[in-house]
Amino acid sequence: MSNYETVIGLEIHAELSTHSKVFCGCTTEFGGQPNTHCCPICTGMPGVLPSVNKRAVEYAIKAGLALNCNIAEYSKMDRKNYCYPDLPKAYQISQFDLPLCYGGYLNIEVDGQVKRIRINRIHLEEDAGKLVHDQSETESFVDYNRCGVPLIEIVTEPDMRSPEEGRIFLEKVKSILEYIEVSDCKMEEGSLRCDVNVSVRPRGQKEFGIRTEMKNLNSFRAAYRAMEYESRRHIQVLGEGGIIGQETRRWDDALGKSYTMRTKEEAQDYRYFPEPDLVPIVVDRAWVKKLKGELPELPDDKKMRYVDEYGLPEYDAGVLTSSKEVARFFEETVKLYDNPKTVSNWVMGDLLRLLKDRGIEMAEVKITPEGLIDLIKLVDKGVISISIGKTVFEEMFDTGKDAETIVDEKCLKQISDEGALREIVKDVLSNNPKSIEDYKAGKKKAMGYLVGQTMKATKGKANPQMVNKILKEELDRA
Repeated sequence: MSNYETVIGLEIHAELSTHSKVFCGCTTEFGGQPNTHCCPICTGMPGVLPSVNKRAVEYAIKAGLALNCNIAEYSKMDRKNYCYPDLPKAYQISQFDLPLCYGGYLNIEVDGQVKRIRINRIHLEEDAGKLVHDQSETESFVDYNRCGVPLIEIVTEPDMRSPEEGRIFLEKVKSILEYIEVSDCKMEEGSLRCDVNVSVRPRGQKEFGIRTEMKNLNSFRAAYRAMEYESRRHIQVLGEGGIIGQETRRWDDALGKSYTMRTKEEAQDYRYFPEPDLVPIVVDRAWVKKLKGELPELPDDKKMRYVDEYGLPEYDAGVLTSSKEVARFFEETVKLYDNPKTVSNWVMGDLLRLLKDRGIEMAEVKITPEGLIDLIKLVDKGVISISIGKTVFEEMFDTGKDAETIVDEKCLKQISDEGALREIVKDVLSNNPKSIEDYKAGKKKAMGYLVGQTMKATKGKANPQMVNKILKEELDRA
């Protein structure tokens, strides 16, 4: 075990799913030709006046409520000043000392233990544009389509003590934002990103070490690897008598390492001051109460309901509720079938595996709840074996065909004719005299081997229960 303890804090940026930008009427639609989704307001032309998108404020409040935050009755927008090509105004409209949401928390489960991660604040701000470096070897281009898209920034306290805790927290925040439908959280499109702050300190020391920040990590894998690498780097530098500098570093996912980008700015470096063109945001308590009543059942509550209502193990319930769309598919399927655990096994073991293997989202899945139930019933009736069922499921997933059509087209119906199976079993036994001797000598593996050979001979279509029964009868006679 290292003599150092890792300390991690996250700043999670989520684009809100409003139709228009936070301070103007331009579309927030992803893509489009460069610089076609912008106007004088979001590009900061002289003399323009922004106005706050009420829906963006509403979504930010909903996120705050879902993450157990207090909602400020009075907050304001501020100018965060810095010069960078993707920021045409040379300042970002954000929130500094009076954020919209503050003092929240989120409980995560790590190694069977519940840990509370405190949330310092959630504030509303506008996104910046995007620099494009790959169209020329000598020039960079700027696309301002993303400028002014509404963002919330979720800032945690430095409560995480391992990259695993950081990953779990990030995944849970993503899940909650998807449940309450305030962000699509498409990391590949940049609508969910995070900055990672890492430091280390000798175990038992109360004071924090010097932290470094890595910005705009846009995948769980990149965030986890970055936290892991930076923690190791800090420990190595300190172990060799070096000093950690407070800096912003860039993460290179291809190389699996970070490198210095610039010294870390403090709040005073941004010269914050109140945004003079926007009035303060005054939130009515009745509005907050109304928005709280509109929140859906959140993942933790849904998980406990699955345990109580469906009798599922907590692990199963946790996996099924981690994704809103997976939970929806599961619930629609359970309505059609009275064995939730069987449905859970198919969703967790086969559906989630194929989603990961194929790299697709639930919205692209071709299997319907009705189609899965038709497949399960074919297995229940003994028309096909469970192993054949898994093969059929995979073809249903890839093609969208129904189970019965696939079974008929590929002649996959289970062989349950006892006479036919007995002849196959006798043939297997005649070819495996050594296994018969092993069985007679009490070696249990021999039976399993012979079952496997019989299933192989029937291309997996034999009724497994019947194979076991016939094999035992024939072996006892041998």
